[in-house]
Amino acid sequence: MESGKTSSSVSYFKMPVHYPRYTRKDYQDMPEWKLDHLLAEYGLPTQGDLAHKRKSAMGAFLWPDTTVQDASSSLQDKNFK
Repeated sequence: MESGKTSSSVSYFKMPVHYPRYTRKDYQDMPEWKLDHLLAEYGLPTQGDLAHKRKSAMGAFLWPDTTVQDASSSLQDKNFK
């Protein structure tokens, strides 16, 4: 190994200073190079095919859809006294 250069295969998630504000459609239309850059910027793996990278980005950066019915039913389950 040359002096001053290190090699590391350890990856870790970096807490985002600014959370990406892309929609599901944005991720579905995003080119592979941009997905690679986005995932790498946050310390996430960039291995896999394009479909896997899109699924990883959407899983990491999109909030799950919730409905009003789900929220109201969870409130009814709680016993407020």
